[in-house]
Amino acid sequence: MDQPILETERLILRPFVDGDAPRIAELAGDKSIADTTIRIPHPYSEAMALEWIGTHKAVRGEELALFYAVDLKESGELVGSTGIDIDILHSRATIGYWIGREHWNKGYATEAASILLEYVFNVMKFHKVDSHHFARNPASGRVLEKLGMKREGLLRGHIKKSGVWEDIIEYGILDHEYGQLESSLQRSR
Repeated sequence: MDQPILETERLILRPFVDGDAPRIAELAGDKSIADTTIRIPHPYSEAMALEWIGTHKAVRGEELALFYAVDLKESGELVGSTGIDIDILHSRATIGYWIGREHWNKGYATEAASILLEYVFNVMKFHKVDSHHFARNPASGRVLEKLGMKREGLLRGHIKKSGVWEDIIEYGILDHEYGQLESSLQRSR
């Protein structure tokens, strides 16, 4: 599966390279990132980042996932990650993201996830994109709502993170909903 570079007004989304491992470890190694994500442990080392990057080619080749580095267009600084888990059989993708704490509240998560959502619906032609977040992390829910996703449910005690059972809130958007949203955005420009 190809993985094109995606661009927004302020960001470039590109495949990760081994040289990103130190920066990933620095950003994802922040306890607040691990605390708000399901898959990132704490501590998070450079070796762990390098091992994770090493899995990308295989999962992309098997059409299981795409992982993107999120870089600031102006400086080239890596500020986070976004990606999708792919379910070809059901024409569905699950989107995820994290942005380094020093870059929170700047709209980067929404901007990065938005261009990836556009790619999934307009290029991959999938039927649905879903996502989820810890119930105790409403900021992530606001990102999903800005993307036009609708809350679909609450999964109580669904994930065990750092020894604590976490409630998960599920969101989703269907292709026709995205098409309506995209049309209304174009009309308002």
